[in-house]
Amino acid sequence: MKKYDVFIIGSGMAGMTIANKCASKGLSVGITDELPYGGTCALRGCDPKKVIIGATEVRDFAQRLKGKGIDTIPNINWKDIMAFKQTFVDEMPRKIEKGYKKNGIDTFHSSATFRNENTLSVGNETIQADKVVIASGSKPKVLDFEGGQLAKTSTDFLNLKELPQSLLFIGGGYIAFEFAHIAARSGAEVTIVHRGKRPLENFDKDIVKHLVDVTRNLGIKIVLETEVSKIESKDGHYITTGISNGNETTYKAAAVFNSAGRPPAIFDLELEKAGISFSKKGIEVNEYLQSTTNANIYAAGDAADSRGLPLTPVAVLEGHVVASNIIKGNKKKVSYPPMPSVVFTLPTMATVGLLEDEAKEKGYDINVNFEKVDNWFNARRLNVDEYAYKTIIDKNNNTILGAHLIGPHCEETINLFAMAIKTKMTISDLRTMIFSYPTMASDLTYIL
Repeated sequence: MKKYDVFIIGSGMAGMTIANKCASKGLSVGITDELPYGGTCALRGCDPKKVIIGATEVRDFAQRLKGKGIDTIPNINWKDIMAFKQTFVDEMPRKIEKGYKKNGIDTFHSSATFRNENTLSVGNETIQADKVVIASGSKPKVLDFEGGQLAKTSTDFLNLKELPQSLLFIGGGYIAFEFAHIAARSGAEVTIVHRGKRPLENFDKDIVKHLVDVTRNLGIKIVLETEVSKIESKDGHYITTGISNGNETTYKAAAVFNSAGRPPAIFDLELEKAGISFSKKGIEVNEYLQSTTNANIYAAGDAADSRGLPLTPVAVLEGHVVASNIIKGNKKKVSYPPMPSVVFTLPTMATVGLLEDEAKEKGYDINVNFEKVDNWFNARRLNVDEYAYKTIIDKNNNTILGAHLIGPHCEETINLFAMAIKTKMTISDLRTMIFSYPTMASDLTYIL
C-alpha cells in the first residue's frame, strides 16, 4: 500500500493545479489518469479545436473579401490541419509528466475506484491518502438507444484522418455547432439533430437566432424538436432515425457524432464505498469544494456539482481553491467572477453575466439594448452579415448585468464586458473610455 497526503484522480487543468500547488508546499502527492495527461481541453477539446478553426477562419475571411481585394479562396487541406494540430497535442502529456516528476509527484496511468472513505484501487496498486481530490472531468453522454454505440465522439472528430463527405451531429450544443462549422467550411454536408425547441439553450435566445441563420446559410441542416431513436450501419453509411411529433424521419450520413452533452466522469469510481454524495451534475460539494458527506474528499472542475460553469479557466480557479483548503484548512470559499463563455463558430457567439429572463426573475429593473449592427464600420470592413448585441443594464446603478454578442472577434470583446461587470464599472465610466480605433473594442461604447 502507498500512502499520500493528497491523491488526485484526473490530470486536467484542475488536477494539475492542485497537484503542483500541494507539492510545492511539501505535501506528498500522487495523481492518476487513465487517459494521457493533460485533460480534455489540452488534448481533446478547446486547444486542438482552436488550432483546426484557424484554417477555416482563413477560408471564411477570403470568401467574405472575394471581389473586394481577394481573387482566390484557398482550399482546406484536412491532412495538413490534423498534422499541425497534433504538434500541440503530442507535446503536452510528456511536458506535464516531466513537470510532475520535477516536483516530486508520483504519477499513475490507471483508472481509480474507491475501497473506503480514503482508500483507492489504482490499477494493481492500493492507495491511501489523507485527502482525495476528484478532478476526473467529463466524458460524452452514453446514447442508450439502439445503435447508440455507433456514434463517434468529439475526440474522434478531432482525430479524423480524413473528413467524411457527410456528417450528422446529435445534439444542438456548442460542440455540435463548432464542429459543424468546421466540417461545412471544409467541404462536408452537415446535419444537426436537436431534441429541443431551440439549440444552445444556455445562450441568449435572440442572439442564438442570428447564429442559426448563419449556420443554415452555410448549408448546414438544423433539425429541431427531434429525438434520435436509432442508428443503423448500412452499405458503408449510417442511417439515423429521429422522431418528431410521433413521426419518424431518417437521415443518411457517412459518420454520426455524439454531441448530446458531457456528464461528469464520476460514475465508475464506486463513490458509494467512500460515502460520497453525488448527483448527475457531479460530486456534491460545499463552499470549500469539499464533499458534503466525506470530509476527506474534495472535487473540482467538471466533476464537481458547483456553481462554476464547465470551462477550463473555472477548473483552474477551483483547483486553486481546493489546493488552498487542503494546505491551510478550510479557509477559502469559492467565489466566481463573471464567467464569459464562447461558441467558436464563425462568427463567434459569446455571453457573460445574466440573460434577460434571469435578470427579470431576479427582480432587477433593467434596460435591454438589442440591435443588429451589420451596417457599422467594423462589420462592413470585414463584410460580415451577422453582427448583433444585447446588453442588460441595471437601471438603479447604471451597471451592466449581462452582455451577449455575435460577430467578429466577440470572443475577445466579451472579456471587456466581464471585467466591467466584475469591477461594477458604470455605463458613464465605460462611455468615457478611449479605445484604440478602429478595433472591435471601440464599438463597446455604442453597444451600451
